[in-house]
Amino acid sequence: MLQVLGKSTSINVRKVLWLCDEIGLPHEQQQWGSGHRDTRLPEFTALNPNALVPVIRDGEFVLWESNTILRYLAGRQACTGLLPADPAGRAQVEQWMDWQATELNNAWRPAFMGLVRRSPEHGDPAAIETGVRNWNRHMAMLDRQLARTGAFVLGDQFTLADIVLGLATNRWFMTPMERPPLAAVSAYYERLSQRPAYLRHGRNGVP
Repeated sequence: MLQVLGKSTSINVRKVLWLCDEIGLPHEQQQWGSGHRDTRLPEFTALNPNALVPVIRDGEFVLWESNTILRYLAGRQACTGLLPADPAGRAQVEQWMDWQATELNNAWRPAFMGLVRRSPEHGDPAAIETGVRNWNRHMAMLDRQLARTGAFVLGDQFTLADIVLGLATNRWFMTPMERPPLAAVSAYYERLSQRPAYLRHGRNGVP
């Protein structure tokens, strides 16, 4: 059986759990790691030298990096609705997945780490203020995309892009900070909340 390694408090582990739940993929979760880095377990760092969760084991096959895991599992299960087979459709989904992993993550990290995690390294008020502003600016970009599509990130079809951005949207709403009124993002949040798997792994009280 597919093994998912990592605690359920990790936003990146929750991506994988949501996908497995969404498509009914049997799996076994092992609560390794702290939700971030865990270098205490040599057997874990042997699986992922970055000492980060999640990691999956599919038989003898080991894979890390959450968005790559999503692509692998969608391909493994032939979920062409979640990850289209045609190059153009797939590229659009992956474009927004990569945007989440690079641009959006880098935007929210200073504010989230300072306001929610209370990290001593992220306690500078000016840096937090800048982080909040950058985070809101990026969410406004998502808002414009959702206003164009009217449903999910790429249109009427729910895709892997919605898994990664749905979790990011939950984190944005749950962080105690000032947010602009983004109507399309708010509607998207409620639309995703109609999916039971999102309520279990996304909008579940964990930022």
